[in-house]
Amino acid sequence: MRGLGHDVVEVTAFAQQLEQPGTTMGKLFSMRERRQAQQSAQRHGDGIAVHLAGKWAAKESVIKAWCEALAQQGVHTRAALPYTIESVPWSRIEILDDALGVPHVVLGSEVQAMLVQSLGDAGTAEINQNSPKQVRWHVSISHDGPIASAVTVLD
Repeated sequence: MRGLGHDVVEVTAFAQQLEQPGTTMGKLFSMRERRQAQQSAQRHGDGIAVHLAGKWAAKESVIKAWCEALAQQGVHTRAALPYTIESVPWSRIEILDDALGVPHVVLGSEVQAMLVQSLGDAGTAEINQNSPKQVRWHVSISHDGPIASAVTVLD
């Protein structure tokens, strides 16, 4: 295991932020994520905010797991991190469900390249799917009442 991340989102506050006029919250998600969240809301008979809150918690936990992996490599200054909180390309870190509803981390090509570069030699094998050193993400999202939570492991 290279990194572990966890995040919790209060759904009501998150929904209020999504609904505020002029908010950029919607830009944090890709079209595919928004489409899946809408489909999940229809299927479960609840609001889209519940599902986007879970995806947001997962995105945050991805960044936390990545930061822990970097810290294990000796990166201990913000200047050495690949992104600042303002520059993270949130919509390029997608949390998408497969056909069974299992969430997966899907990185845009430029984010994937940044991950590989930041992890150095340990990340270079990730491009080869048959490599035993392949970088893998594991994510779990949970909802309980007004709380959405996600845990991500980078190995």
